[in-house]
Amino acid sequence: MILVGMLLLTACATNTGTISQKSNATTIDRPKLVVGIVVDQMRYDFLYRYWDKYGNDGFKKLLQKGYSFENANYSYVPTYTAPGHASIYTGSVPSVNGIIANSWFDRETGKTMYCVEDKTVKTVGSTSKAGEMSPKNLLSTTITDQLKLATNKRSKVIAVALKDRGAVLPGGYMADGAYWFDSESGNFITSTFYRNELPQWVVAFNQQKLADKYLSQTWNTLLPIAQYNNSTADNMPYEEGLPGKTEPVFPYDLAAIRSTDYELLRYTPFGNTLTKDIALKALQAEQLGKGEATDFLSVSFSSTDYIGHDFGPNAIETEDTYIRLDREIAELLKELENTVGKDNLLVFLTADHGVANVNAYMLEERVTAGAINYNVLGDSVKAYMARNYGQGKWMEKYTNQQVYLNRKLIAEKKLNLQDVQQDVANYLSTIKGVATTITAEALQRTSWSHGQMQLAENGYNARRSGDVIVQLEANWQMHGPKGTAHGSYSRHDTHVPMVWYGWKVKPGQSTTYVNITDIAPTLASWLHIQEPTGSVGKALQEYMK
Repeated sequence: MILVGMLLLTACATNTGTISQKSNATTIDRPKLVVGIVVDQMRYDFLYRYWDKYGNDGFKKLLQKGYSFENANYSYVPTYTAPGHASIYTGSVPSVNGIIANSWFDRETGKTMYCVEDKTVKTVGSTSKAGEMSPKNLLSTTITDQLKLATNKRSKVIAVALKDRGAVLPGGYMADGAYWFDSESGNFITSTFYRNELPQWVVAFNQQKLADKYLSQTWNTLLPIAQYNNSTADNMPYEEGLPGKTEPVFPYDLAAIRSTDYELLRYTPFGNTLTKDIALKALQAEQLGKGEATDFLSVSFSSTDYIGHDFGPNAIETEDTYIRLDREIAELLKELENTVGKDNLLVFLTADHGVANVNAYMLEERVTAGAINYNVLGDSVKAYMARNYGQGKWMEKYTNQQVYLNRKLIAEKKLNLQDVQQDVANYLSTIKGVATTITAEALQRTSWSHGQMQLAENGYNARRSGDVIVQLEANWQMHGPKGTAHGSYSRHDTHVPMVWYGWKVKPGQSTTYVNITDIAPTLASWLHIQEPTGSVGKALQEYMK
């Protein structure tokens, strides 16, 4: 008994020593600054497609000195800008976080709801209504919110982008600042949800009138045009071109084609330059990475999306934009490292969605493909329902490849909603280019573990989604004759970059299938904080050893 007692005392003393040692730790090892870089519409292959034209300090630096998940994917449809940013920062999917698209039909009001629309707040920094935005439609916290909560708001969170949704959704509910570009004034603005006046550094930044400077330039290729051998010819009939210019061909005299506002800037690579400029100004003015708690800077580069939609992924304009973006990222990384040091800096690079090849280009190459006009498809559903159910407004809206039925009218006519949903789904399945259809009722009573139906399930939110969801064949789009789109289950839309760099990141890569929802829980694990409330992803550190 004496021996047992001595062993127990020894064990207790040992355990007490361990606890004491842990309790004496004054700090937890965390990076000083986390930087999230989201490139709007950056398909995975763009990391390598223009490799020979990238410098050594942008994308190549991230890939060669960081860790790349080469098989990172979105796990829902449709793949748009708002759901992408929401998924990245909540670690969640639209069925949970509520951001099912850039906008959706609101059954309660009978109107379209924009993803970050909030008429209860006012614009700060402009007289336009572009600042009437907030994250109120987001049903989950973000990783940036969780960081603020974990540090009792000692962490600073700043989010910048050209697009409002590219700043508001990453910034979340508790950001110290979320700033986006106002095409009416040429200023970066915010809303009264975040603050009642712009900080002086944003005022000073706007006073530089950089948007005017960039729009006074001519956009020509950065390199001799003959070197753009990863793209089609300069002037293709299926390229939309820039607003105000008759042909999609270099050079673009921006001063000559701009209108009275600043909207044109978004469609040029200089929109990305301006985004980098304000990100660096925020880094300096907000003293990010200099406090006692971890700070967070979210940067979303939006011009790639505007240019990509108009010209497509095979255009010289797109290639030139990525070559230029590579240099912007190189400058951003350099300043970040000079300011806080690589050992104190954790960066991730990803995209909010990919993009399809231009439909007309695919047909030119004799690939089976096609396009369906949104309005034509919606009108055909209306006509079909009128023939089968009589005259009446049977469909309230067709948007995001979803049919919103008039449930009130269906109830008044004493029809079974599920039967009507299935009837419309059956009709839509007969249309050329439609791969599958699924009803809201089926999505609510069935669960899928893989494939297209799982993507549809993850993208479905009972309060905000439609009654019938339409998925097109792999090479088909809901788009017009020029330019291109995204939003499908195909890998060109779902497969995007995921690269980690800096603090505790060892160089390497993995082809393991991972989801974009894994970014937020990975950050939570590294920062020793709680995951966002809607998180469904997993931490990825075990792969990065």
